[in-house]
This record gives sequence, structure tokens and C-alpha cells, in this order.
Amino acid sequence: MKKLNLTLTLICTQIIMSCSKKESQVILPDVQPPVAKVEPFEILSKHGHLRVDNYYWLNDRENPEVIAYLEAENAYLDTMMGHTKVFQDNLFQEMKSRIKEDDASVPYQLDGYFYYVRYVEGGEYPIYCRKRGSLDAPEEIIVDGNELGKDKPYLNFYTSVSPDHNLAAIIMDTQGRNFYGIMVKDLRTGQLLDDRIEDTRGGIAWTNDNKSFYYSIPDKQTLRVFQVKRHILGAATQQDELVFEENDATLDCYVTKTKSKKYIIIGSGRTDASYALFIDADQPGKPQLIEKVQDNVQYHVDHAGGDHFYIHTNLDAVNYRLVQAPISEPHAVNWKDVIPHRENIFLEGVDYFKDYMAVQETFEGLAKIRIVKWRDGSEHELRFEEPAYSAGLGYNPNFDTQTLRYSYTSMTTPGSTYDYNMVSREKTLMKEQPVLGDFDKNNYQTERVMVPARDGKRIPMSIVYRKDKFKKDGTMPGWIYAYGSYGYSMDPTFSSTRLSLLDRGFVYAIAHIRGGQEMGGEWYEDGKMLNKKNTFTDFIDCSKWLQDNGYVAKDQLFASGESAGGLLMGAVVNMAPELYRGVIAAVPFVDVVTTMMDESIPLTTFEWLEWGNPNMQEQYEYMLSYSPYDNVEEKDYPNLLVTTGLHDSQVQYWEPAKWVALLRTKKTDANRLYLYTNLDAGHGGASGRFQRLKEIALEYAFVFDILGMNE
Repeated sequence: MKKLNLTLTLICTQIIMSCSKKESQVILPDVQPPVAKVEPFEILSKHGHLRVDNYYWLNDRENPEVIAYLEAENAYLDTMMGHTKVFQDNLFQEMKSRIKEDDASVPYQLDGYFYYVRYVEGGEYPIYCRKRGSLDAPEEIIVDGNELGKDKPYLNFYTSVSPDHNLAAIIMDTQGRNFYGIMVKDLRTGQLLDDRIEDTRGGIAWTNDNKSFYYSIPDKQTLRVFQVKRHILGAATQQDELVFEENDATLDCYVTKTKSKKYIIIGSGRTDASYALFIDADQPGKPQLIEKVQDNVQYHVDHAGGDHFYIHTNLDAVNYRLVQAPISEPHAVNWKDVIPHRENIFLEGVDYFKDYMAVQETFEGLAKIRIVKWRDGSEHELRFEEPAYSAGLGYNPNFDTQTLRYSYTSMTTPGSTYDYNMVSREKTLMKEQPVLGDFDKNNYQTERVMVPARDGKRIPMSIVYRKDKFKKDGTMPGWIYAYGSYGYSMDPTFSSTRLSLLDRGFVYAIAHIRGGQEMGGEWYEDGKMLNKKNTFTDFIDCSKWLQDNGYVAKDQLFASGESAGGLLMGAVVNMAPELYRGVIAAVPFVDVVTTMMDESIPLTTFEWLEWGNPNMQEQYEYMLSYSPYDNVEEKDYPNLLVTTGLHDSQVQYWEPAKWVALLRTKKTDANRLYLYTNLDAGHGGASGRFQRLKEIALEYAFVFDILGMNE
């Protein structure tokens, strides 16, 4: 403990340096980084394999010595990046200046009310509002996030309004560990009811009599959501009925409501499988099973009126299909195709209306929206012209309407909300997110290329740059980003903060690597479990392609990824460190084997089908062969900035902390290695729309400083 305090004192007092625009003239402070103590801890697998973890002791956030070490790393970062403080503030102000501070969402109409969210100048958090009857009516504030967030270091919240629109559940997390408290506000009086529920997972589903709601509960240690309870307003929470308990440790449950509002759905699942039960929201009773869980089968249930459910499933359909089943006998033997499986089209989702069905699909990695008329099956498609973009179904709570709301964005077009008349086929731009300043989308160019992978697959990659700064001659600085896990597709969307890179001459690329579902269900299957290394080699092949084809200089490519994308960063710097000038690994999942072996912590049992079950030797050895923490070697690594949150419930802070500590003892280069821990936040980093910008400014300053670009 004394050694850490001494290190912290030295860091805080030795801030002496000079810098210029050229990296060769940048002189960093002559300060040694914190040194984590070595305390060997033996971890024996069921297969007789012994691993020794010298930094396992960091796995204790209640230990003052652990906090002191994290604070010392933060102080070291502050010292080494001290000369960029003014630049960071300038970047922050630059990014903030593009944001319209007094902004509002496009209202949606439901049962005679218009609901919307707005922000005020200087406000960090949203204000949930509504107007009754028309948009000219007086505004009613449901909840003001800025009032809710006063004196709180962190806040994540949302609301759920009762079916009669008289009550609003306010659901909030004030720490970042995904434990939400629920309180209820009477919108007629503005008063809070006595009802208080703590330590829930968040989402609720109201019964149609407005007298009760269902909510889910996570285990306080593993964070696995394993129970669903029903709360009757006015009753003590200790009396809340236990409606459902998931005893399978590999499954995680939730509650939601169907489009018709007729049924409450209890879903339970893991990365490879899911199942559901339903409850009549008018006459709550015992949950009824749709179809039992099956390995490698996902299904999700909705209801849009009538005597049948609609079920979106990958049963016998790797790219998913839509089926319907009678409510009286909803089991799989009775499922009948509405949209059959197709080999080359991935069915992402469906929304239901009285006369139409809106279908969101992906073809060769690009989204399309198809409108199908119930009466005769006739259909037409919405078309989008840019080479790389993201489009999707919006929030459409009304069933009896001819208007479909959808969203559109690209790497050059800010997020846009459209209303589309499914009868006249006219589309109306309701809002394009304003970008203040001198932004002109015509100054930027987006491209979509198909990169050949080493095994013959073709990997989609989206690229954007500023036209007047781009030269395809191998001299440009570049930034490549990816995720590649859980079947999550990383769409090519707009970012106003990214303009600070593009306007300084950066080429920015998103690699749509295997492990996502950009190219369909097989794309996901080919990047998980015993195929996980395809995710890493795809990213490396995309990085090389940018350099070999003149988009990016060979010595100026930077990479970043978050969470499972941080695992990607850890893997590629072990496999191909020479490709990257610098890497930013945000909340990185880097100690794969230890985490997957510990069933008491999150990201474990219900993710075994994503990464592997360490109790099975083949899967254990495969994870061990790529786990970043287990494969750190004595060799040169690129410049690294690693970030985490002390209260992260998804990737525990000690994974990146241990990784950095080990890298310090192994790496043979003189490149920068920094660890930043947000001591007040969790997985998503700082809360509030402006506080997060400060963390982005730090990341950008890290990159710019390496290149000697401090303006």
C-alpha cells in the first residue's frame, strides 16, 4: 500500500514535458508507470491444466489496495497525457458544439397522447414529456432526468406508462451495474406513490387493469436474471408474487408485452437458444409455455390480434423465418410458415399493422424494408441509394394505422426519422438529427467494399472519409473498428464525434466481420465457439486490405473495439501487433478462460454457447489458444489505451486491469500503455450526453498525440 501511495505521489508531482507537432520531438514525462504486485494464484482446470495468475488479487473492488492501484494508473495516465489537456478540452468543446442542446425527438401518438423526449441547453439527461390531444396542447413533464440526476455520479433511466396513461414507472440505475430501482408516479397529481422496488433488471410489463406490473430480478452475485415477479400497486414488495423462476443456470429471463397489448411475454434465453411463456394481460394467471427450450433454436413471440401468435424463429432456418401458431396450441408442431426461410436473405424482424406487415431484412449485408398487404399478399420495397447505410423499423405502437415509422442513417447522413404511408407510398422526413457548425454531408464520401478473407469468404467493410483530404496513395491515417460477437450487426451509422477524425484527414472503416449477422445466420455461426478465430483473422485481413490498397498508411492505422470488441483488440495485438500504430480497447473481455470457468460471475454460464464451456476439454483448449490475457508474449506491442469501469457488470474491471499489469512486464517496446478506470461508472462508461464526450476526447487525443497532431 505504501508503495502505491509513493507511486501516486511521484506521478502527481513529476509533470514536466514539452511537445510539438512532430512526434519525434514529443518528450513524455520521465515517470515510471505503476507496478502491480505479483501474487501468484493457481487455477486448475478439470482437465489437469494449471494456470498461474499473478494478478488475480485485483479481483476485489472492496480492497483499498486495489482501488489505490487503479487510482495510480489513472494518475499515471493524467501525467503522461497532461500536455494534451488543453487539446482534450478543445476536442470536447468541438464535439459538443455540433450538438443541438435544446433538442427533441419526433413525437409518436398513442391513445390521444403525443409522447416525446427533449433536452435543454446544458442538460445531461433527457426529459420525458407528452401532450394530450394535439401538439399545440400544454406540455406535461413525465420525468425530468436532470432533476433525477442531481448529485448522482451516474444515471441511466427510462419510463413505462400504464395502459390508461395515468401512471408512469420510473426505472433507474444510479451505479452502472444494471441494478434498477422502480418507483411509480401518478401523472394526474404529479406525486410519487409509496411503491418502491429495488434491485430489478429494469424492463416491466403492465397488466391492462393498470393495477399491477411484472418485473424481473437478477441474482445479486452472478447478475443472471432468474425470476419474474408481479407487483400489485399499494402492496408491500415482500408480498410480490413469484410468477416464474428460471432454474437453468445457462438461461437469462425478461418480460415484455405484445404489439396487441393483449399478452405479457416471459422470455428466457442464452446466446444460442431461447423460449417463451405467455400471460393474458387482461386476466393474469399462470404462465403458459409456447415451446420448450431446444439447443440452437431461438424464437421470439408477438401477437397482433386474432387467435394466433406470430413467431420469429431460426428453427430449421439459419436465416430465420416467420411462422404463426394458434394461441390454444402454440407448440412447434403447429407452426406454419408466413415468411419461409430463404438461403440468401436474413429476416431481422417484423412489425404488424391492421392491413400491412412491415418486414426488415438483410441482403448481402444491407438492410431493406418490405411492405406486405395482408389481404392479397401484394408487396413493395423501400429502396435506399447510398452504398453503405443502416435502415430499420422504428417505434410503431399503433396497430390501426397506414403510417410506418422507420429510421435511416449512413456514415455521411445523420440519423433520420421517416414516416411512410404504406398506401400512397409517400415518405416524409420527420427529422434529420441536426449537426451544428459548418457540417455539409456532401463533403464526405462513403464506400462499401468486399474484402477477401484468407479462407475465401468476402467480408463487407464500410469506409468513410472527407473528400478534399483523401488521397488513395498510402499516406492517410486510418481508424478501423469492429465488434463481431453475439450475432450483433455493426451497422454503418453516422457519428458527429467522428467528424473530428475525418476533418483531420482520417479514413474511418467499420469491418463487418464474422460473429455478427450482417451476412446472415451462418455469418454468426462461423464466428463463435470453435470458429471464433475467424472473427480475429477477418479483422486482420480487413486491416491489411486498407493498407495494401492505399487507403491507409502502413504505419498510421489505429484500431478500436469495445467489450467483446475489446476481446477482438486483445486478440489481434497478440496475433498481428505490427499492423497497428495504436489500439484502444474499451471495457475489454480479455481473460476469457478464467471468466468462463467462474460460474459465480456474469458473462459465464449463459454465454457458454457463445465462447465455449471450459468443462469440455476441446472448448477449454480452444479458448485458451486465443484468450488475450493467456497469450501475452515478450514482444513489441502497439501503443495501447485500455479503459474500464469500476462498476461494470458485464466485463469486470479486473480483466483489463490484470491485462495491463501483465503487458507491462512482458512487452519489449517503449510504446505507450495506459489504463483508465472510470470509478463512478459501469460498462457503458460515463452517463450523460456530454460527460461521455470527455472520454471520447481522451481517446482521440491519445491517437492524435501519437501522430503529433495536437491541434
